[in-house]
Amino acid sequence: MGLLDGKRALVTGVANRWSIAYAIAKAFHEQGARLAFTYQGERVRDEVEKLAAECDGAAVIECDVSNDEHLAHLRDKLRTHWGGLDTLVHSIAYANKEDLAGKVYQTSRAGFALTLDISAFSLVGLVGSLVDVLSDGASIMALTYLGATEIVPNYNLMGIAKAALESEVRYLAYDLGERGIRVNAISAGPIKTASSRQVGGFSHILGVVPKVAPLKRNITVDDVANTAVYLASELSSAITADVHFVDSGFHAVGIPPLES
Repeated sequence: MGLLDGKRALVTGVANRWSIAYAIAKAFHEQGARLAFTYQGERVRDEVEKLAAECDGAAVIECDVSNDEHLAHLRDKLRTHWGGLDTLVHSIAYANKEDLAGKVYQTSRAGFALTLDISAFSLVGLVGSLVDVLSDGASIMALTYLGATEIVPNYNLMGIAKAALESEVRYLAYDLGERGIRVNAISAGPIKTASSRQVGGFSHILGVVPKVAPLKRNITVDDVANTAVYLASELSSAITADVHFVDSGFHAVGIPPLES
C-alpha cells in the first residue's frame, strides 16, 4: 500500500523526463496516486503525453497559466475527470534570458511583469481557479530556490519572483488552513535540468555545493521527489506555511570553511 493510494494529484511544469516535476510525478505514481499533467503549447505536447503514458495514462490538459480561460478550462476538466483534487504541484517559472543576466535595475517593465505573472501569480491563479475542486485536507506545494532570500548571481529577476512565490505560500496557507489545506514550498538545491542551464555560472554553483554543504554532495531529483511525497501524504498533516530546503544543508552555511 502506497503513501498516496487513491490521491488525485495535478502536477504542472512537466516538460521532459529530466525535469523535477516529472521526478515528482513518478514518485507520486509509485506511491499510488492518480495523476494529471498540464502543458503549454503544442511544442511540448507529444513529450508530455509520452511521459503520461509511463504513469498509467495520466490525464494531459493544456493550460497556459497566464490565460484565465485556460485556468477555468483546467478546473472544469478536473471536476469532470475526478470530481476533486487532493494535491497540486506548482513547478512553473519563466524569465527572458536577458533578465537573468546583467543588473536588476536594467530589467524592463514588460520583462518584470511577464516573469512575475508566470512564475509567481500563476500559483495564486491556479489556487483561485481550483479552490472549489480542492478537497478538504488537500496539499499544495510550489518549487522555489535559495535565490528567493539570498543573492545568487545571474538569478536576478527569478529570485524576486521566487520571493513573491514564497510569500504567497504563507498567505495561501493562512487562507486555506480552516479547510485543513496545507501549502508549502520546496527549495531545491541546484540540479542539472533544461531550466537550470539558463542561469549563467550554473556549473560554478554545482561545484560549490559539495565543498560547502554539510552533506558534501549535490542533490538529485529523487531527493526532491521524496520530499514532495512526504508533503502530499498524511505524514505531513500538521505541516504548512513553510519552505522546506532540500539542498544538503547548503542554505544554512554562513561562512564557507577555510580552504585547506
